[in-house]
Amino acid sequence: MKISFNSIGTIHSPFKDRENMPIQPTGASGVEGTIEIEPEYVEGLKDLEGFSHIILLYFFHQTKTTRLTVTPFLDTQMRGVFATRAPSRPNPIGLSIVQLSKIEENVLTIKNIDVMDGTPLIDIKPYVPEFDGQAEARTGWLEKQKGKVKKRKSDKRFL
Repeated sequence: MKISFNSIGTIHSPFKDRENMPIQPTGASGVEGTIEIEPEYVEGLKDLEGFSHIILLYFFHQTKTTRLTVTPFLDTQMRGVFATRAPSRPNPIGLSIVQLSKIEENVLTIKNIDVMDGTPLIDIKPYVPEFDGQAEARTGWLEKQKGKVKKRKSDKRFL
């Protein structure tokens, strides 16, 4: 089945290329960016300003390959792509939870952004701890990597 999406906006960040970018929002603490929402979607921002954090779903527009096994940034071992957040996936969709600072017309100012400048935005959802926080979550192979994400930057492995 073929599925298509329209971009609802564009994510802007200080990251102009993939090398040395933070690999998750926790590694981008304090990094500011903006999201420019297309005019036809601005009405959908109503009531969003009351949320401190939002979930961004976006298209990895610079990803050119699909792999079912990858060596993730936090490991040296091959893993199934669905057990990672690597960009080289069958459907190159990314997810980041960022802090929402303000909304002015069609521009959202955000913090802790780990996304390349110019990335097409697919959707925004409010982050709700009661819905999204899972106290009993297990993290599989990443258990051994706990605490390393803040210092780890991207490299050329997914170019």
